[in-house]
Amino acid sequence: MMSDIDQYEKTDEWEREEITGSHFDKPREECGVFAVYGSEEAARAAFFGLFALQHRGQESAGINTSDGCQMWGHKGMGLASEVFREDMLSTLPGHMAIGHVRYSTTGSSVLSNAQPFLVHHGDEYYALGHNGNLINALALRSELEDHGSIFQSTMDSEVIVHLMARHLKNGIEKALTEALSKVQGAYSLVMLTRDKVIAARDPRGFRPLALASLNGGWVVASETCAFDLVGARYLRDVEPGEIIIIDQSGLKSIKPFPIVKPAHCIFELIYFARPDSHIFGENVYMCRKRLGHQLAREYCPEVDLVMPFPDSGNYAALGYAEESGIPFEMGMIRNHYVGRTFIQPTQPMRDFGVRVKLNPVKPLLCGKKVLIVEDSIIRGTTSRNRVRSLRECGLKEIHMVVSCPPTRYPCPYGIDFSSKGELVAAQKEDVAAVARFIGLDGLHYLSLKGMVEATNMDPNSFCLACYTGDYPLSPPEDLQKLCFETKKV
Repeated sequence: MMSDIDQYEKTDEWEREEITGSHFDKPREECGVFAVYGSEEAARAAFFGLFALQHRGQESAGINTSDGCQMWGHKGMGLASEVFREDMLSTLPGHMAIGHVRYSTTGSSVLSNAQPFLVHHGDEYYALGHNGNLINALALRSELEDHGSIFQSTMDSEVIVHLMARHLKNGIEKALTEALSKVQGAYSLVMLTRDKVIAARDPRGFRPLALASLNGGWVVASETCAFDLVGARYLRDVEPGEIIIIDQSGLKSIKPFPIVKPAHCIFELIYFARPDSHIFGENVYMCRKRLGHQLAREYCPEVDLVMPFPDSGNYAALGYAEESGIPFEMGMIRNHYVGRTFIQPTQPMRDFGVRVKLNPVKPLLCGKKVLIVEDSIIRGTTSRNRVRSLRECGLKEIHMVVSCPPTRYPCPYGIDFSSKGELVAAQKEDVAAVARFIGLDGLHYLSLKGMVEATNMDPNSFCLACYTGDYPLSPPEDLQKLCFETKKV
């Protein structure tokens, strides 16, 4: 007879991911960076900054601080609240700090790959925190190793430090400029030396990065929601291609790279960023509601209610209900106390993977025609599992709308989309086939034109490669082979 553990091992991977509470069928979070200069409690400010950015990465967290002469640091695996306790923060003095929360898009999920990444070169320390993905990292790493560089991790971020080392005799400004001129891809990074805080953003501005003031000092963060928590005042975005250097003489901005067409990741607005953040010049909450308004203009079947799968579709669903006049309901309730690991259920506990996180309100749904609003469909397997759970409640019809076009191409710039072979929209012949796979009576993806218009931004300012396959920077052959491998859903 098969044991419960054996049966669990036989469960499909997507069902196991549902059980463990991760988002395998969603784009994976990337990383979040935070920096502060001129704060009497820099480590504490960095901790709360990371706490606000926790949605961008839950694998590891780290903070480095400096008082102008000496540097301290601590990092560990897990959430910021697990890595940093009160007694730990007290061992990180100094008036400047950088912090990082990580989800690994390159490199294994191990402590050696946790950031900030700290090195000692000459008589100086350099700590680096990076959000994004360098598409030529493997080629650069091979070249550096051929010239004697010894790497401590498998992170692409470490490449930047080794490139800098070649030019540090000319000063850190020159060294960082030379290093960043060699890398290709997405980076929003913060760096700490013993007397400086530095921030930089790639010339295309793939990932967000913003600047704020705090009691005469300065704060840099991936998202503005981190400013609100520490009481900082948002000033502006760090511009694409800009390097900011902050020390005792103040803030210096340099723009050493040629201006190129921007390629802001539109998925930041659709899914990644916190709804209370302001990125790329737009409020995320209001943008997501406009996406819902546009969905209702494009597709509005006869249904009794509109509902999201919490929390990803909440704000687009509100917009859809406003535009369509169809009542908004929370037809599934989320358990907000789900941890990252669980005692595994026994086989008779069917649909545990769905109900541990989302459970339907049966009296509300029974006998109804419903429309579900989602922000994205990646593999489709989690949606299928949830729709199957809803069917058991006796619904008449289930329709779904998605607040972006079909995701058909992988992302090499720091979002851990599955390979193309795992993307359901790339594997199925049309939208109707995706609907059948999930078990829907109707499915509509937001049009590309409608999505871009709903952002209220310049339509030429986005990277839309995950929908169109038109990459702002062509991935190298080794990355293309990895991303475009064929797998069946």
